[in-house]
Amino acid sequence: MKNKKLLWLVSLLAMLTFVLAACAGDGEPESKSEGEGSEKEGSGSGGDLVIALPSDVVSLSPHGTNDIPSGQVADNIYETLTVLDENQEPQPGLAKEWKEVDETTWEFQLQEGVKFHDGEELTAEVVKKNFDRLVDEKIASPRAFLFEAVESVEAKDDLTLVIKLEYPYAPLLANLAHSGTAIMSPKIIEEDYAQMEDGGDVDAYINKNPIGTGPFKLDEWKAGEEVVISRNDDYWGEKAKLDTATFKVVSEQSSRVAELETGVAHVADQIGPNNISRVDKAEGMSALQEPSTSLSYVGFNMKKEPFDDKKVRQAISMAIDKEEIVSGVYNNVGIPAKGPLAPPVFGYDESVGGLEYDVEKAKELLAEAGYEDGFKTTIWTNDNEQRVDTAVTIQNQLKEIGVDVKIEELEWGAFLDRTSNGEHDMFVLGWVTSTGDADYGMYPLFHSSAVGEPGNRSFLENEELDKILDDARHETDPEVRKELYSKAQEMLVDLAPMIYTHHQEYLLGVSDSVKDFGVNAQGIYQIKQAYIEE
Repeated sequence: MKNKKLLWLVSLLAMLTFVLAACAGDGEPESKSEGEGSEKEGSGSGGDLVIALPSDVVSLSPHGTNDIPSGQVADNIYETLTVLDENQEPQPGLAKEWKEVDETTWEFQLQEGVKFHDGEELTAEVVKKNFDRLVDEKIASPRAFLFEAVESVEAKDDLTLVIKLEYPYAPLLANLAHSGTAIMSPKIIEEDYAQMEDGGDVDAYINKNPIGTGPFKLDEWKAGEEVVISRNDDYWGEKAKLDTATFKVVSEQSSRVAELETGVAHVADQIGPNNISRVDKAEGMSALQEPSTSLSYVGFNMKKEPFDDKKVRQAISMAIDKEEIVSGVYNNVGIPAKGPLAPPVFGYDESVGGLEYDVEKAKELLAEAGYEDGFKTTIWTNDNEQRVDTAVTIQNQLKEIGVDVKIEELEWGAFLDRTSNGEHDMFVLGWVTSTGDADYGMYPLFHSSAVGEPGNRSFLENEELDKILDDARHETDPEVRKELYSKAQEMLVDLAPMIYTHHQEYLLGVSDSVKDFGVNAQGIYQIKQAYIEE
């Protein structure tokens, strides 16, 4: 049955229940994999699932980059202590149970008999080794902020881990479900450190030898082309059904759809709103449309003139018609954003109003800032079609207030590196609140300790905002936390570090031959139970 285009209100209701994965694909079987997939546990056969995605993996280390394409692969190789269910509530993962000893001490019991792909056993000492590496300053992980509240990690015995906090921290269990806290084999950690001592780069060894406890293991990574993972037949839990999954880099949106139509790929990611009807009308495939906890935004570099002036940032924000972006670029898939948090995220405050579209007021603010004649600037984007179109729309709209914008399109890895280094003026990007909590939706984007690679590419540094975000981290009362996040959202309207354009929906094309495939609220493919019907 083909998926019909959902109205946002329906999607929003789905988001409020946090439907973690939707299944796609009914109809006549079609597969391009060679040979028949052997029977696996449960119904269905295996096969080689080919997914066409727009960007290459940047890192296969859990402590490496924070980008979604890398997470798509790494999520199948590594596992975390907790996982989030369809309601975004923490459930057992590598930890089978836990207890809060006191408000700053948590004790975790690990699953028994879990082994890494290289045969190493999962122990509390191994988990400690992973977490110690995460916060090691020599590693400089952009995900270290996930453990900012952790004072120490100790192995009480082989399967008992104790985490002591510097202060009570409500999002701990959710953070332990984040891929940045995934557990690697101790051997690859040791070898990576050894190569670093010999002058090697951080994560260089791990990227070539990613070894976790997950249902899949790495077969091959051809940079810029594809990543192939295969089923881990020694997996400690319910084994995957697929024989292999191939993540194929196809940068152009139309080319991804074409690969789906010709059967070269079984799944095409980011098909774009204009291709929904094309995919739905085609024989043997359908569009998968799922709501998200994500934000699309345009950031300012607050370290550079003229964006170091709040009035300029406010003026640019008020000169942008978000409705035109949502309707013209996204074909009304998604809703305009007022702030950084999507409505279902804990801490979202619907009463906080954003900067309204007002061209005349924008001109006044520019004049007050000394730019009555406007100025020239640049806006960076990667080759995502909707982001490029957003940049073009913004370029046209800002002409009305005398701002001349040049668009520069960068390769994905270079885009991330250069924006984290602060080389940009303006940039188009997105953020997924992958824990469903405002702490993750705001701290890495706006706290001064997270400038650059961790997420704060606007280079916002504000002591008052830092204190509010810190206080919200220290608070365990949900209502008090909500009040603090409301204050933070109100401050961000005034500070205007970015233009919050919209909250998107995930759009994929899926062959009818693919069964039990889905995408969760964080945008990660759910392939463990997927299979190709022969």
